[in-house]
Amino acid sequence: MGISEPHAVIPDGRGGPGLGARADAAGRGSAAGSLLSAAKGTLEMIAAGASLRDVLASLCEAIDAQDDAMMSTILLADPDGQRLWPAAGPRVPTGWTQAITPLEIGPDIGSCGTAAFCRERIIISDIASDSRWSGAPPEKSRQVALGYGLRASWSEPLISKTGALLGTFAMYYPTPRRPSMRELQLIEDAGHIAIIAIESERARAALKQALLEVQASAERLRRDEQELRQITDAIPQTIIVLSADGAAVYANQAVLDFTGLAMEEVLAPEFRARIFHPEDVARVADERRAGLSGTLPFENEQRARRHDGQYRWFLIKYNPFRDERGAVIRWYATGTEIDDRKRAEERILSENIALREDADRASMFEEIVGSSAPLRRVLSQVARVAPTDSTVLVTGETGTGKELVARAIHKRSSRASHAFIRVNCAAIPASLIASELFGHEKGAFTGALQRRLGRFEAADRGTIFLDEIGDLPAEAQTALLRVLQEREVERVGSNHPIPVDVRVIAATNQDLDDAVAGGTFRQDLYYRLDVFPIRVPPLRERADDVPMLVSYLVERYAKRAGKRIRHIDKATMRRLQAYDWPGNVRELQNVIERAVVLCEAETFSVDESWLVRKPARVATPSAPLRGTLVEREKEIIEAALAGSHGRVSGPSGAAAKLGIPRQTLDSKIRTLQIDKYRFRAR
Repeated sequence: MGISEPHAVIPDGRGGPGLGARADAAGRGSAAGSLLSAAKGTLEMIAAGASLRDVLASLCEAIDAQDDAMMSTILLADPDGQRLWPAAGPRVPTGWTQAITPLEIGPDIGSCGTAAFCRERIIISDIASDSRWSGAPPEKSRQVALGYGLRASWSEPLISKTGALLGTFAMYYPTPRRPSMRELQLIEDAGHIAIIAIESERARAALKQALLEVQASAERLRRDEQELRQITDAIPQTIIVLSADGAAVYANQAVLDFTGLAMEEVLAPEFRARIFHPEDVARVADERRAGLSGTLPFENEQRARRHDGQYRWFLIKYNPFRDERGAVIRWYATGTEIDDRKRAEERILSENIALREDADRASMFEEIVGSSAPLRRVLSQVARVAPTDSTVLVTGETGTGKELVARAIHKRSSRASHAFIRVNCAAIPASLIASELFGHEKGAFTGALQRRLGRFEAADRGTIFLDEIGDLPAEAQTALLRVLQEREVERVGSNHPIPVDVRVIAATNQDLDDAVAGGTFRQDLYYRLDVFPIRVPPLRERADDVPMLVSYLVERYAKRAGKRIRHIDKATMRRLQAYDWPGNVRELQNVIERAVVLCEAETFSVDESWLVRKPARVATPSAPLRGTLVEREKEIIEAALAGSHGRVSGPSGAAAKLGIPRQTLDSKIRTLQIDKYRFRAR
């Protein structure tokens, strides 16, 4: 079109260069000079107070003067951003303008509707074939456009500096074509001028409206304050009216009656220090200052001194009073006496503490009852790690009491007075694990009808116990690693980090080394969790504890069932000690409870068929035979490990090849001192 590069531009209001910033280059082309003249004329019309439609029409005329075939137009957006309305376009056929009034905003709605929807420049080189004119309504408008001789259509969205959609600037041609680099610059520069004109008109209208509102607001404020003072005096609750910065400007009669002070004393700067408890003044100072600096209601609880010298608890709610523009001009601090409620809460708290202490004394962790050497090692580790904030990884077979070890660590830590939150990672669907752990915002996904705190937020200042950590999905593993590193969470649907102070205890009955090697568990997360490992031994490794456990459980379940059981059958005790207990203490607990229910006499016994005996053991095997059996067992296990490349669990693991439980194989590997890692493929 004969427009030289680069173009002269004026500032676009968004920090980027526009037509005026490149004025030195304007002399290199008559078109650029004409556009610069158009920009100057547009600014002069704005300054002179010309109407927006006249300004935009003048701009289109200046653009059209660059090329006899060019037809420029400007469309303005509805406030709701749903439609476009033609505002200027001297050369555009009147029939076409009427056909698109108004123009819906959406994908594939020609160049203008699509540009407004996508908020990006749309170049349609041929209306007759472009897919963005497809579909029933657009197809009809395509035929109308072609009927008026329009073939090429280029549109630029007009976006304000605040990101609002103002409209579109478009250029039509009667022949199919794509714009040159200089024409693209012309589109951009013309759009910048249109934005300046539209925003100037809006700013001028807003300023005029604001002046009128300020005048009306001042008068209404004077009337409202007088009425509100009369109303507040009739309310029995204490009410203090504060200025925007928190200084008292008025107190109702209830305040004067409660404090026994005169109005001038209540309005004095030292009133808060004089009337509120010193501890509460210091406690809520930062919270109150932050609340008064915002615009939202807030509340706190404080003790106020009555005229007789007694302190009474009050719930004080701060509600803002705004002018027509939304600016806070007053705060209404309303006090409701809650002294009886606070004292009742203190009584309940004391009672709960006493009940919890009684429960702690009365209950025993049956899963860790005993005095065997393996159990003493576990309890020694618990005693050492509990006072610290170190992350603990508790491992062991199903039913060994991993959760109660975690609870023991929590109860002996400085966090014991705060929450212990348990999460069974295997029981939560993968699609919900992030929401369960980290919470979600209202509307974050289908069914999220309200904001929900996650387990980590619920455990703040306490302990979170992540059971079955080996079953955590990959995405949740990544998020958990970030929480452990950053000590903050983000709710689903929010990008606002929330700091949390949580101690993490994880537990698993899986071999996480195998999981890391198999790629199902992150190695870096494993290292973060395995700071202080505690292995809970299976019951078969602490057979000496079985008699103590049996006695305790029989007594417990007999008392619950209302039965008197005085003796335990010796043969039953021998069978219970000889049994391998693949389900560990949990299985023992279930067997004892079932036997107590069925027991009709004072002697406790267990049906022999309930227990699968171990293979008979030779009392004094000869040393050569014993050595041969051990060596043979070791060879078989090593061969299975070699065939599974060191994997123990899983369908292709060594345990599956040997047809024995994974826990049993792990125990034998440790007993035989087999290095399973040397069988893994490098």
